[in-house]
Amino acid sequence: MTHFEPHDRVLISPRHLAGAGTERLADAIGPLIHLFGWHNEHQRETGRISLSSPDGSTYVHFNSHHTNGRWWSVTHHEPFWEAQFTRRTPIEAIAALTQALPQLNGDHRHIDRIPLATNTLAEIAELNDWRTGDGTFTSPDGHCLLRHTPGDETPWRFQHHVYDGFDTHWHASFTQDTPERLVAQFFTHLATTTPVERVFRDVPYLVQRLGDALITPVRGATVNPHVHHAGAQLERAVRRR
Repeated sequence: MTHFEPHDRVLISPRHLAGAGTERLADAIGPLIHLFGWHNEHQRETGRISLSSPDGSTYVHFNSHHTNGRWWSVTHHEPFWEAQFTRRTPIEAIAALTQALPQLNGDHRHIDRIPLATNTLAEIAELNDWRTGDGTFTSPDGHCLLRHTPGDETPWRFQHHVYDGFDTHWHASFTQDTPERLVAQFFTHLATTTPVERVFRDVPYLVQRLGDALITPVRGATVNPHVHHAGAQLERAVRRR
């Protein structure tokens, strides 16, 4: 168990254990509005947010009251495809995907600020020590799984939980005709070993209590917090060998 106060800011890795990080909701929405001019509607009474691309082909919806906890959906028409993400899906991976949408639609403004993934899913898995086999990619700790079933209506599915524990489940799915490059964009920013920042109270309770995640302080470290976290990652890797 790691001892932090609820309000402490921490760095946490791997990302799939970090929880939603909804305080950074603007990272997934703001660039589309302010950099690319997407139309947006915000229903303050429900908290629902809807965005649409200038050409009307692509939509992003956020609804924290959606049934089954499906907080996010991204849809595209002609061809039709849809990506969905449940409540605990890390915001960093979702934001990387939404920020890439304009480029995939042919709007290459700000391409220098929003790099697109160039590796295949298999290469991303290998770079981050995910195990591969039989159409699946599994995180090193076994808690997160990407299943690829090309013949299915929804050929890419991410599934995550920590020992089947409460409030650690999240799912992400991509239907047929979703550009594989978009799936790779999501996977790249999920599988990377670079930590993400959270308020400790927002980290799922079971993750707080168990030793599966590496959690280090943002404040109080004698060196840069990210350098401190990288050192702790290396020390952990050495111990496990």
